[in-house]
Amino acid sequence: MSAPIDQFEIFAVAPPGLDHVLLAEIRDLKFASVTAIPGGISFKGGWADIWRANLELRGATRILMRIGSFMAFHLAQLDKRAMKFPWGETLPIGLALKVEVTCTGSKIYHDKAAAQRIENALISAGYAISAKADVSLKVRIDDNRVTLSLDTSGDSLHKRGHKQAVGKAPMRETLASLFLRQAGFDGSEPVFDPMCGSGTFPIEAAEMAHKLQPGRTRGFAFEHLAGFDADAFEAMRRPAAIAKIPAQFYGSDRDAGAIRMARANAERAGLDDLCTFQNHSFTEARPPSGPPGCPSGGPPGGLPGLVITNPPYGGRIGNKHMLHGLYAGLGDTLRRHFPGWRAAIITSEPSLAKSTGLPFKAKSAPVPHGGLKIRLFQTDPL
Repeated sequence: MSAPIDQFEIFAVAPPGLDHVLLAEIRDLKFASVTAIPGGISFKGGWADIWRANLELRGATRILMRIGSFMAFHLAQLDKRAMKFPWGETLPIGLALKVEVTCTGSKIYHDKAAAQRIENALISAGYAISAKADVSLKVRIDDNRVTLSLDTSGDSLHKRGHKQAVGKAPMRETLASLFLRQAGFDGSEPVFDPMCGSGTFPIEAAEMAHKLQPGRTRGFAFEHLAGFDADAFEAMRRPAAIAKIPAQFYGSDRDAGAIRMARANAERAGLDDLCTFQNHSFTEARPPSGPPGCPSGGPPGGLPGLVITNPPYGGRIGNKHMLHGLYAGLGDTLRRHFPGWRAAIITSEPSLAKSTGLPFKAKSAPVPHGGLKIRLFQTDPL
């Protein structure tokens, strides 16, 4: 059995179009040797860095650890080199794995045949193969180089562990955190979503403001790997210390069921004292210091903040040609009732964003989401 190794190239998978935002987050968390490469962000570190990346990164989709690479120009060579690979450096004997192979621009072009060779090598080394395994070995064969990576996350990192109820066409938490950062949110201002659904934006903003670890209530695939130390990882988890301050994170929605979900999600996250949700249409939305019946309890004087929302758009919900009036009404509400607030709207349709009549800044890069390309449209203070 090989001795465990303790330094790796670590790769944080980023949503395309938001990799620069994730890069800034990783640098803020003081990881070492951080570099943007296609598909995400690479950095160096040991086991503790892998645990911390999974526990603390809000915008990464998942965390991969590179465990080795070699050249292979045909299946027999792949078979031979996989048989000699030191799997025991990172994988405990007897562990069950699932193997996922992609082949690009290589003489080995049949991914299923390549996967079979890797699986045979693992079985010979004392491992089990299962499509339902908690640990995934990702094999990329690109220009005849075989790169081996372990998915240390397991479930996608947008699954925080404390959000259970979701509405129609939900925004993933990882995307929400990156859009909040892209919109300039730094935790010091109120956030309001007038079409909040199950509450993703207000809850994510509250977590960011209080520097809560997004993975604090979930498990990870790395807990099955050779270098895992349960006591050391438990010491890394910070208690969710929430300052008792007036609520600054607000959502409203015309769907009473969505509001019930949002409140339940905030409670499970331990944020129900910080997040206020109200059941009414976006046309009734007012700043936190607005009239009775609307969100209240905000900072004295109605400190301006950020309105951020993910409205319906044609490819996601309904017919886009019927939504121009909705977007026009949203823009009118924001201009009339939210002076001094910044607006950020996520949509796949520039024409819908234009219908708001809001003075948006330059378009951001498109981000794949649910088979569509969405963008963040944002303004300076209104």
